[in-house]
Amino acid sequence: MSYIKITTIFTLLISIVSCGSKEIEKKTTAKKLDKPNIIFLLADDLGYGELGSYGQEVIKTPFLDEIASKGLRFTDFYAGTSVCSPSRAVLMTGKHTGHLSIRGNKGKLSDKKWDRVALKKSETTVGEVLQAAGYQTAMIGKWHLGVPEDMSTWAKGRGFDYAVQEQWGKSIKGNVIDERVHWVNNNEDSVFYNYNNYKCLDEFRTNFALDYLDNKDDNKPFFLYMSYRIPHAHEFFLSKNDLYADKMEEWPEIERRHAARITMLDNQIKRMFKKLEKNGELDNTLILISSDNGPTNENHHDYKFFNSSGNLKGFKRDVYEGGVRVPLIAYWKGKIKEGQTTNHQATFYDIMPTLAEIAETTAPKNIDGISMLPELLGKPQKKHDFLYWEIQEGASVKGFRQATRIGNWKAVRYGNNYHTELYNLENDLYETTDISKSHQDIVNQANHIFKTQSEKDIHFPFSGGVFKTNQ
Repeated sequence: MSYIKITTIFTLLISIVSCGSKEIEKKTTAKKLDKPNIIFLLADDLGYGELGSYGQEVIKTPFLDEIASKGLRFTDFYAGTSVCSPSRAVLMTGKHTGHLSIRGNKGKLSDKKWDRVALKKSETTVGEVLQAAGYQTAMIGKWHLGVPEDMSTWAKGRGFDYAVQEQWGKSIKGNVIDERVHWVNNNEDSVFYNYNNYKCLDEFRTNFALDYLDNKDDNKPFFLYMSYRIPHAHEFFLSKNDLYADKMEEWPEIERRHAARITMLDNQIKRMFKKLEKNGELDNTLILISSDNGPTNENHHDYKFFNSSGNLKGFKRDVYEGGVRVPLIAYWKGKIKEGQTTNHQATFYDIMPTLAEIAETTAPKNIDGISMLPELLGKPQKKHDFLYWEIQEGASVKGFRQATRIGNWKAVRYGNNYHTELYNLENDLYETTDISKSHQDIVNQANHIFKTQSEKDIHFPFSGGVFKTNQ
């Protein structure tokens, strides 16, 4: 073979390899954007003590524990309240429950009917704020802030360019909507979740998220709100795999599956991180990981079996610490120092102003949150005078509950007993001793908060507080 032919072939091979290298670089090096990407990963009913980084000793969460060691772990972070819908409404709007249109999973629609209440159109969502700031926005999973008969109340109509959500109840035509159906951009498409084809529902949902990350516009920053189903205790979504198979004889099956779901959530979040890393976007993405309320005690699952609340008093629907205190892990490479822990008192209604500041835009004026971006970056942080929670579960006054945290004081009031309990979390974290009788001044301060922070709402008859005339 002549020298010219050899040289030509060699040059051609170099050209092919070079083109291939450029193609690989194109796939793994993201365009440098002026603003960071933002991802909020929300678990469903994950208790304060269900991650290894928060003291869990049995359930395995190796990846989330690794991320906690590389980011910032909050010890005193709180959900919006202690049940799904109102807590998520707080997250989306930056308002606490006393100022929201959603105070429970269901509200009073008539004298005989309690059902879903949609987030008001006048209540601006995080998605809408970030959309206006030039972000492309996506919501995948559980929305829980709309009604089935009005698609304008679904995520697609509330600030998300791309939305894949479950929706259940009865449609405007009276047909029952199967909750296994996931609606893509409202009625643009629908995909049926066949639980025989996946290890868990969140594997199915994560597939949508990974596809989104591959197909979004690389010229714009993105906000992804990923709302998982794990470890919610619905029987239909229980894992049927062999995780913790060695515990089948030792553990009740409901507990084995509960542990398995949490470990599978760990795996799905790892998939998300690996995709971002592969796409070259991990270094420019703030990731927040939390839960919508405390641990569940439903469907025969015992929240004490794995110490899911981390010894905190109460669970889902309670306004004691176990119902509202949740994990928060913040990861932002190069921005958040590795291996940090903070006891800054923050909550879901701080997320709206935090993300708005990161997006270099302004949050709505009538919110209750304070940006915690300084805390993320290790700078001086403004603190709340108090935190506030409210919940209305069912038509009974017993289901109306309020709580406030004022520094290290925690006050709790259940509507059916006309009594404000008081605890000092500094030396009684587990709320074992009510010291209200010896600190009437703090009780009076708490009662003032309970009376003034709960606005009346037509759908929640006990809003505004439940007090005797002499209180």
